[in-house]
Parts: sequence; C-alpha cells; structure tokens
Amino acid sequence: MVKSLQAQHHILADAGIQHDILEHGNHGAFRLVPFQEKLAASGLFPLYPVKLSILQINVGKMCNQVCRHCHVDAGPDRKEIMTMQTMQQCLDVLIDNPELGIVDLTGGAPEMNPHFRWFVQEIKKLKRHVIVRCNLTIIVANKKYNDLPAFYKEHNIEVVSSLPFYTQDRTDRQRGNGVFDDSIRALTMLNEIGYGQSGTGLILNLVYNPAGAFLPPAQHSLEGEYKNALMDKFGIAFNNLFAITNLPISRFLDYLLQSGNYEQYMEKLANAYNPADAANVMCRNTISVGWDGYLYDCDFNQMLELKVNHTSKHISQFKAQDLEKREIVVGQHCFGCTAGAGSSCGGAVTQGDLNQHTAT
Repeated sequence: MVKSLQAQHHILADAGIQHDILEHGNHGAFRLVPFQEKLAASGLFPLYPVKLSILQINVGKMCNQVCRHCHVDAGPDRKEIMTMQTMQQCLDVLIDNPELGIVDLTGGAPEMNPHFRWFVQEIKKLKRHVIVRCNLTIIVANKKYNDLPAFYKEHNIEVVSSLPFYTQDRTDRQRGNGVFDDSIRALTMLNEIGYGQSGTGLILNLVYNPAGAFLPPAQHSLEGEYKNALMDKFGIAFNNLFAITNLPISRFLDYLLQSGNYEQYMEKLANAYNPADAANVMCRNTISVGWDGYLYDCDFNQMLELKVNHTSKHISQFKAQDLEKREIVVGQHCFGCTAGAGSSCGGAVTQGDLNQHTAT
C-alpha cells in the first residue's frame, strides 16, 4: 500500500521544511520575486479580507486514497480526525454568525469521520448551504458508504468531486489503479438519484487538476470536453467543472522536486500572475478550520501550518468582526492561486466574483 509522506517519515512531512523551500528555494539557490511585491504593485498588500461568507472545515486527514498531487498528504494511515467537541464549536460559530452562509466540508475523505453525518445534519438545521468534497470512490469503497448519494440528496448537499480527467489512464496515473472505474460507478449512482440532472436542484460539480507541472487549460472549454466525453461514453451528466491549479505543497511539491520541475513550475506561476485573480482570491471571504479547530486563511495555509495572523487562532475564539480586519498570511505558494485565470476551491477566479464558490 502506498503510504503518506508522514508515514514514510519523509522530510516534506514537516510543514516548516516545505515552507522554507517555498520561501528560500531548494538548497537556497533559487529565488523568485516575493509574492508580497507582486501584491504591492497591484495595490493589494497587505491583503485584507472582505466580508466573510464561507466556513471551510477540514474534518480529518484520513482518506481511502493516496493521490500523487494531494496537498493534504491524506491517506488511510492518517489518523487526524475532528472530534465532536470541535464540530460543536463550529456549530456555535455558525449560530452566532449568520453571514457565514456556506459551509464547505473537506478532508481527506470527510465521510470517513465517524461524526460526519451528524455534523451535516446539524449544519442543515441551521439552514446553511453545505458543500461536501467527495472523492467519489468512497461511495463504493465499503457497503456502509453506498447510501451516501441518498444522504446527500436528503439534505440537498452540493457535491464537489475530483475527476482528474475523463479517461482511465490519466485519472489512475494521478489517483491510483482502479480509481477511474470506481469514480464512474459513483457518478452513475449520483446521476441515478438526480445529481447533475437538469431541474432537480441537486448540484454535482467535478474538479480537474493537471497531471503534471503545468497550468490548467481554460475552464469553460475543458468543461465542454468533459461533458461531451462523459455523456457519450458513460451517460454521465454533471453541472460545472472546476479547473484547479496544483499548489506546490506536500506530495505535489515532492513530485516537482523529484522530477526536476520545481524551479520551472514556480517561475511559470509567478510569470502568470494576474492582479484580477489576486483581488478575488478565496482567502478574502473564507476562513479555513483545521481538524483540531485552529484557524487559517485558506486550506493551503492550513497544510503549511500558517495560522491566521490574529489573536483568535482557534474556532473556540472566533470573532468574525475582528478576523475581517486581519492581514492575510501570504507567501510564494500563493502564486498558485493568482496564475492565469486564477484558482480557488471553486475553480477559476476571474470567471466570477468571490461568491462563485457555490455553483448555480
């Protein structure tokens, strides 16, 4: 079985070492223009939030897959799981802050948290829109997960699922043998219950990640390719495709270093910097909550262990008005969100505003 970097005791399992490489170059021999300078030239440094509207919660790093590009370093051997107590603290924040209208649940495979279904049900009682980042294969991984499509439908969950490509070879190369076939089975189950179908209101979005050291192609045209190929070959429908840039963190950073592509990839990101993307990055309206309750500006900062630049560093200390005045922590990895058409958990940035996170 493929192990996580942490289980391998790999040097990049240390977030501090990752951050040092990103900021100072591998072996200190590579230098990029500082991201802060790019922001300053765009009139955006320091970078501040706008109105917070999304609470993104990582409920644990356990996953049934070990994907090559995973910035979380998730896998079956990861035991970090959010407790019910921390979940209750998140619920308390939602009760006190009705402006947080979207809750985005991620992992690992969030469904592997033993309190996942309870948590979703409690969030829905608060009348929030819930997004679940489902890796698809979890639905068919074990009988106890086979009813997930029905659970999602019952609670009108927006499902966002990674499918690196619409062919087997490219998907399995990135995510593991058999992943494509299992993903197609899961997508069929979601379609059969109404997800991705016109008029049902059940949203099914897919996510594309490049398989190598390059930027994603234009999101709109790629979406057309996906829709045609998946419908023609498998009869599968979905709503939107999100094209997301791989950030140089964890396993993808390891890939870049091992393949000799690190410097070229970072230069590509920096040279493609787009001020319009920088003005609309997801960290300006989102707070990311780690499995242990600590707060971050985004999921990527979370994996680099860069907590919010504020005295309220834990969900139990959450104060929305104060957090909206904080300076967002940025670094060289942020070039990944501001290159080309930009990248966020809702796909390309410059095709919409800060609220494009939720599909329509």
